[in-house]
Amino acid sequence: MENINRNEQGYLTDFSQWAKEVGIEIAKENDIEMTDEHWKVIDYLQEKHNKDEALSVRGIKKSGVVNIKEFYALFPGGPLKISTMIAGIPKPKSCI
Repeated sequence: MENINRNEQGYLTDFSQWAKEVGIEIAKENDIEMTDEHWKVIDYLQEKHNKDEALSVRGIKKSGVVNIKEFYALFPGGPLKISTMIAGIPKPKSCI
């Protein structure tokens, strides 16, 4: 992913550089094969981010986009951290 600016943790530093192809590449780096269910979560996260709303696992649960068990299955190893990275948005404050 040449010419894509990312910080030391792998998050984009400029959301305007995000495109679906960039998200797919970041997903591959995290051993995730993107499906329609993954993209529903990504769309939700980007929408919340654009509204400057805080992101949390609890918020995902309440959203009705996916249940918590599905969220963890879709993005194993830190679902909120990995999903926001794929979405091209900053790491949520709730993530360590």
